[in-house]
Amino acid sequence: MPDVLIVSLGSTHGLRTADAQLAEAIEAAGATAGIAAARAPRPLRTLAATDLAWALAARRAAREALAGGQRPRAIVYSSTTAALLWPAPGAVRFDAPAAGNRPGRHGLWQRPLERRRLATGTLLLPWSDGALAELGAAWPGADALVLPVAVEPSGPATRRDVAVLTYAANPRKKGLDRLLAAWERLRPGRPADEELLVAGTDEAACAAAGIDVHLPGVRLLGPQSSGDYRALVRRARVFACAPRREDYGIAQLEALVDGAQLVTTPAPGPYAALPIARELDARLVADDLAPALRAALDEPCADYAERAALALEPYGLSALRKRVAEELLPRLFACPC
Repeated sequence: MPDVLIVSLGSTHGLRTADAQLAEAIEAAGATAGIAAARAPRPLRTLAATDLAWALAARRAAREALAGGQRPRAIVYSSTTAALLWPAPGAVRFDAPAAGNRPGRHGLWQRPLERRRLATGTLLLPWSDGALAELGAAWPGADALVLPVAVEPSGPATRRDVAVLTYAANPRKKGLDRLLAAWERLRPGRPADEELLVAGTDEAACAAAGIDVHLPGVRLLGPQSSGDYRALVRRARVFACAPRREDYGIAQLEALVDGAQLVTTPAPGPYAALPIARELDARLVADDLAPALRAALDEPCADYAERAALALEPYGLSALRKRVAEELLPRLFACPC
């Protein structure tokens, strides 16, 4: 049995990345870590049903890991969904709570149960200050430590031959339709070889969301491997997005750390990259993205990438390892599960 058991929901690439980073940082600090990964349930039609299926999968994973009778020194549930039906209390790490991203009927059963779980959790580990703030009255005042997901440059700088790149794994939530509308307004009079590349989604997903991607200067790339995608980011002059809500924004932080300018709408949610983007160049944060795109392409700030690298230092792996060793593990081990 490891010192720290991470019960991993793993329903997105971001969650899996966060869990792998946390396990590595715990090991680097001299403790042992294990990941109990939930098995993905079949797709369901509603968010409430989907969350229930994932919560049951996380409970099964935790029970299997704890079945031998031994207990870890601490348990970390990765997301509030993973903690909803836990078999034993532990710390809860989350990008956003159901109190913020499951309004109305979408979180009818999750929100009250989330409040009870957070009230009895040993430690709250939000990815950002914004995630903790979104709890509002649901925050029980329990001990909390902000533990961001780390982002690092993916490779050496290269020629910036891609005008605009976006990532749209969930095209409706990511606001791909709004970005495409801005692109259409921008296109007249622009160079013929200037393209908007759309990664992370395919034509079927876009069609299901009612989004037409067959527009001049738009190229749909489909899902990419992590390495291929980050290589594209290093080539992009601009990373653009128009999310309807952003629970953290790993893709945006990755774009900034790889030297691309971030053009974005001021989306609601604990959007970690948003205050950084505003500080770097407020012109590029707007509800109307067409002028923001034009400014980024035609009048970029000369030192944007250098200032972005400085702003992202608290999000680096070395910062995460230091916080895990000096702050997280002492708190976890002081609260036995």
